Amino acid sequence: MSWTDVFSAICLIGGALSCLFGAIGLLTFPDVTARLQAATKPQTLGLVLILIGTGVQLDLRYATGLLLVGLFQMLTSPVLSQLVGRAAYRTESVDRSTLVVDELGERIDRERDVR
Repeated sequence: MSWTDVFSAICLIGGALSCLFGAIGLLTFPDVTARLQAATKPQTLGLVLILIGTGVQLDLRYATGLLLVGLFQMLTSPVLSQLVGRAAYRTESVDRSTLVVDELGERIDRERDVR
């Protein structure tokens, strides 16, 4: 067993656990904003760890494809989470009293005053 096998196994297990904890968070967190955190951060970390663990075992020409998959995930996940969060906020699925800073609420209120 080489060091690449050990490193790969650690990355794969860590990625799987991160995805598992994210899924548990999706089921147990009480509101949309907390669920968005559980849906994006641990899932992205888990996927990147799994891709690293897999990439270590592959030839370099195949591992570059995995790099593109990881970059695409890291670019799209925050954007989608932002859009879902805004939609949830605008449909009043988010309890405003739980927010520490409410910049979107101030912006929406200013837009309503202009109309």
